[in-house]
Amino acid sequence: MRVERVKSSTLPRKGIALAFALLLAAGWWLAKIPTFAVGVYAGMSLLAFALYAGDKSAAQNGRWRTRESSLHLVDVLGGWPGGLVAQDLFRHKSKKGEFQAMFWTTVVINLVGLGWLLHTGDLAR
Repeated sequence: MRVERVKSSTLPRKGIALAFALLLAAGWWLAKIPTFAVGVYAGMSLLAFALYAGDKSAAQNGRWRTRESSLHLVDVLGGWPGGLVAQDLFRHKSKKGEFQAMFWTTVVINLVGLGWLLHTGDLAR
């Protein structure tokens, strides 16, 4: 199966991350999303950002790289907004088609999981 490269400029990566952050903040403000959930997204996004930054630096300097599976794990656990910003800022992993396909799969899985937790009330304050 051949996966096409994704043109980096076709996706408003920072805008998507900002829109999600605003929706998360609105959900918290309206008492629909608990503080700890916002904290998980913030913490995991910072971790994802740092991992992407470190991987880009390692790639440029010939050092050990972060496994793609590790990046995807952090993304699916809520770090995808930070990963999205890092992809745009560092121009890292943003054109690799296979990586992007899996990245967006992790985003969908995360959002479906969040929606399910909100729907069932398992994220009650």
